[in-house]
Amino acid sequence: MGLTPIPRLWVAEKVSHSYVADYKPFSFTDGEGVRCSLYVSGCLFKCDHCFNEAAWSFKLGEPFSQELEDRIMADLAHESVAGLSLLGGEPFLNTQVALRVARRLRAEFGHSKSIWSWTGYTVEEILVDSEDKRELLSYLDVMIDGRYEHAQRDLTLPFRGSKNQRVLDARSSVAAGSAVEWAGLAAMAASA
Repeated sequence: MGLTPIPRLWVAEKVSHSYVADYKPFSFTDGEGVRCSLYVSGCLFKCDHCFNEAAWSFKLGEPFSQELEDRIMADLAHESVAGLSLLGGEPFLNTQVALRVARRLRAEFGHSKSIWSWTGYTVEEILVDSEDKRELLSYLDVMIDGRYEHAQRDLTLPFRGSKNQRVLDARSSVAAGSAVEWAGLAAMAASA
């Protein structure tokens, strides 16, 4: 039996090589509305039955570039795009890339474009972790947190794969210092 990983000890600058596994402009599957989806490379959680196991490698794909950053911003400028989705791999172990894009998005678009992120971390873990992880959290609007647990798999849940994962209002969670559910879930349930 292996040792239980301690995510707080994982430091992005020590494990990430700033690679991007994929970029999908104008996606309809990674959050609410039309999204620009950036898949960063590398994850240490290695959840059993992960939907993107190939992205566990920190050197999958290509190094993040200024050209890709500029393309993402140009795509985000399209009036039909609701925002950016950060996926992986693990965005909170790739803060060199994720922060660069999030900072620029906020500088150019303010809060007119939302930022969503999927992470194996819980918001509680991030709130007591390193400054780079807390800074990334502060830029997010919606965060789907928690490791995927195959025993709790439920494909009827919006935006997540297992019952333990939560869809959170990131800014409200930061302000409260604890998890606050995203109000959009209640609205979705009411309209169903």
